[in-house]
Amino acid sequence: MSDLHYAVELTPPDIEPYRAGNTGIDYVNRFAAAEPGPHVLVTALTHGNEICGAIALDRLFRAERRPRQGKLTLAFDNIAAYRNFDPRVPVASRFVDEDFNRLWAPATLDGTRRSTELARARDLRPIVDAADFLLDIHSMQYSTAPLMLAGTLDKSVALARRVGIPELIMCDAGHAAGPRMRDYGGFGDPGSAKTALLIEAGQHWERRAAEVATDVMLRFLTAVGTLSQDDAAPLGGADFAAHPVQRIIQVTEAVTITGDTFEFVQDFRGLEMLPQKGTLIERDNGHEIRTPYDECVLIMPSRRFVRGQTAVRLGRFVE
Repeated sequence: MSDLHYAVELTPPDIEPYRAGNTGIDYVNRFAAAEPGPHVLVTALTHGNEICGAIALDRLFRAERRPRQGKLTLAFDNIAAYRNFDPRVPVASRFVDEDFNRLWAPATLDGTRRSTELARARDLRPIVDAADFLLDIHSMQYSTAPLMLAGTLDKSVALARRVGIPELIMCDAGHAAGPRMRDYGGFGDPGSAKTALLIEAGQHWERRAAEVATDVMLRFLTAVGTLSQDDAAPLGGADFAAHPVQRIIQVTEAVTITGDTFEFVQDFRGLEMLPQKGTLIERDNGHEIRTPYDECVLIMPSRRFVRGQTAVRLGRFVE
């Protein structure tokens, strides 16, 4: 649990109207167009306290936008964790038993282990299997610039460029604790046309995060042809029409916590660039971790100091 205190500017939406859905899976709704096209999936609440994605999906539902081609599926993921969300302790409802976004390996999904999150992931697996394109909406602990996580494949970077926002695209291989949904199956296969992106829309409970989540979702849906520009523009906010020069951060290492005593040497918040190779970043059970090269960028430092989890990612600008 984080030692920080946050202002909660967002109100979690009532998603009960979307419970029954039309797919046989609670909180999963699908809409089909008469024209053929890709099957597009947008997911929110992969972590139960990251409510900006739920707000974005709720806005889309309320606007009654329907796909111009193909299929559009909207899914709320970790409902059990979301039900526990309490603005007085907003960090406490990330998950119930384990991180939903570290379970997306076939061996894990097919295995015998049980948890609240695994049960839900197994329920949602056919929906994820069926998608051609995925946008998974997330948010971050600190108030830093939004990041589009494009994995390691060129196809995902190309899609991030078609979406056009946010400015920063991060390319990384994920976490030692387990694969993310955006890396599952064909999304992580260079030989497959299936493509996924994950947006980190900003600090979890800042009003701006919901605006970014909505704008990125709308731009994603226009990029893949699900919505037209005319469909999306009236729902857009400050960044909908933005055209930043996008930059790529290549992650070279995800620092995984190995001990029981971990600390950063400074109050890092994310996207700090440390100019000199060998700069001390953190200590893990007394072991010093230093920057491996000049101009090293620190990405999404965590305050969840748990063995086996990612503490921070190290990268560099390549464009």
